[in-house]
Amino acid sequence: MQIRYTAMPTEIARAYQTGAPDAYGNPPERQIADDGGYQCRHCLTIIPPGDEMLLVAYRPFEALDAYAETGPVFVCAKACEGFGTRAETPATLQASPDFLLKGYGANDRIVYGTGAVTEAADVANRAAEVFANPDVAYIHVRSSRNNCYQARIDRG
Repeated sequence: MQIRYTAMPTEIARAYQTGAPDAYGNPPERQIADDGGYQCRHCLTIIPPGDEMLLVAYRPFEALDAYAETGPVFVCAKACEGFGTRAETPATLQASPDFLLKGYGANDRIVYGTGAVTEAADVANRAAEVFANPDVAYIHVRSSRNNCYQARIDRG
């Protein structure tokens, strides 16, 4: 099965990069990346040590309801080239040993039974398994340790 990875939309990243408030109404918090492997959710690369980055509360859902998880994410402070939507595996999904994958329905609700911690090398295979369920419209990739949003996966 072909899949596509999608990053944070450019218009949202640019809004944060120009000081727009995050999902909780707070201004982006400016920090300097050390060697901790901070991952930009817009370009889906590791932010180089010494570069300025933004920490924001991000909600990758339009509607505000009980399933609309919000969490901390990092974005390059300078305008970066967005990853957009691609079939290639983003660098950020090779930066950790494993991730949490969860399927969501067209109504943006979790499809129960689809969540699983998955080794990084197995993300595409697990996504194909999750997409075998016709109720799944898309998948979120999240940190398996902190539950932070990483990217979205759609059928290819």
